[in-house]
Amino acid sequence: VYKARVHDLGALGIIEPVRVKKQAIQSASEAAEMILRIDDIIASRGKPASPAGGGMGGMGGGMDM
Repeated sequence: VYKARVHDLGALGIIEPVRVKKQAIQSASEAAEMILRIDDIIASRGKPASPAGGGMGGMGGGMDM
């Protein structure tokens, strides 16, 4: 890693179980998911809330007597 070279870990006697690799990938994906959730929460806070009702405006109030 320090010399930026690629080595055959098996030839060097370094054995890394598949479970370690699976855990590293799972941890990285969970961290990315959490970052996206936080980003979504922050983005939604900046938007103004839409008014309730959502009916058509300017049509009058009904029957005037």
